[in-house]
Amino acid sequence: MNGYLDESDFRMVEEGFTTRDLLENLLVELCQTAEIAQVRSIGVPADKIFYSNPCKQVAHIKYAASHGVQLMTFDNEVELNKVARSHPRARMLLGIAADFSPSPLPSVTFGATLTSCRHLLEMAKEQAVEVVGISFHLGSHCLDPQAFAQSVAKAQLAFEMGTELGYRMHILDIGGGFPGPEDTRARFEETAAVINSALDLYFPEGCGVEVVARPGRYYVTSAFTFAASITTKEEVPPGQPGPEEEESGSKKSIVYHLSDGIYGSFNCVLFDSPCPRPLLHKKPCPDHPSYSSSLRGPPGHAEDRIADGLELPELQVGDWLIFKDMGAYTITTSSPLGGCPQPQINYAMSRVAWEAVQLFQGKPPQAEEDRESVCTPLSCGWEIAETLCVPPVFTPTGII
Repeated sequence: MNGYLDESDFRMVEEGFTTRDLLENLLVELCQTAEIAQVRSIGVPADKIFYSNPCKQVAHIKYAASHGVQLMTFDNEVELNKVARSHPRARMLLGIAADFSPSPLPSVTFGATLTSCRHLLEMAKEQAVEVVGISFHLGSHCLDPQAFAQSVAKAQLAFEMGTELGYRMHILDIGGGFPGPEDTRARFEETAAVINSALDLYFPEGCGVEVVARPGRYYVTSAFTFAASITTKEEVPPGQPGPEEEESGSKKSIVYHLSDGIYGSFNCVLFDSPCPRPLLHKKPCPDHPSYSSSLRGPPGHAEDRIADGLELPELQVGDWLIFKDMGAYTITTSSPLGGCPQPQINYAMSRVAWEAVQLFQGKPPQAEEDRESVCTPLSCGWEIAETLCVPPVFTPTGII
């Protein structure tokens, strides 16, 4: 009869099959959607995957073990014990903490201190866990190159501890957090020079150490231009406390609520760096005054503060604001809980870049007559949100 359950609605199990057995199978299935599975799906071999999450689920560790992924990190006893029990063939990197980090989001909560490194290495030895190197991460968007140099020096001391205990230490992971926007290009080159000098001093060429970096933020930051519309606006009269809870002076101040917020595409405010200064889609009249302005997410969330203290001309509901360099810590870390709908994403790539990708994959170049008539953007790859067509600024990439 309609409405009754049938056999297809159940998982049929054999006699003696316990709830724990069922949960184990379900966890294995859930792990099929982990990052390791996604990386493997595009053809990356298991021996090239570095599972660097500082706090790994046991189910994910078992998934890595069953699929030949061996390289991963630990920085405490709990993490070491999890890996020792669930992945005895793992090749581990000991994560060390930075003494200081000028990053907007330092990683001081992750990584072992030098004083605890020997104890952790000795524990790994007792449990027959292979330690092959040292890892550190200074946090997102680290702007002080000397922080990298100091961490490389600390890593060399940790290397010596491991070597003394009989480990074959040969991998150094210097993490990421490198500056990516176009206006910090010179700063990135300075950071690269400092890192190279420190490596020459503490890990000179020929020492047998392989250096690994994770410049994901650097590559993607300037690849994304985001557009958000103004949904509501609130005017604060002169003499009343403004958006920053200060006296607004002789002019009114304005609070604009946008179609997205810090729980959506402006996650960068929480996880990376302050919101980039917005550009106006509609060109203002030159004689119009500017006002102290604040940007907020959709109404209803008082803590959704995107930016304060902006000098902007008076805008209207429905106007668009454009934010460049929004490729890192934006949509990928957003949550639907904030009430912000996921923005529409449009991808574009120049014909030259596409042909380069095809050649890299071993495919022959497309015949001239087979090409469609397309408008080639200046950048080789970019994304924009919503439907606003805004040409992006592309930062050429480099390698440390």
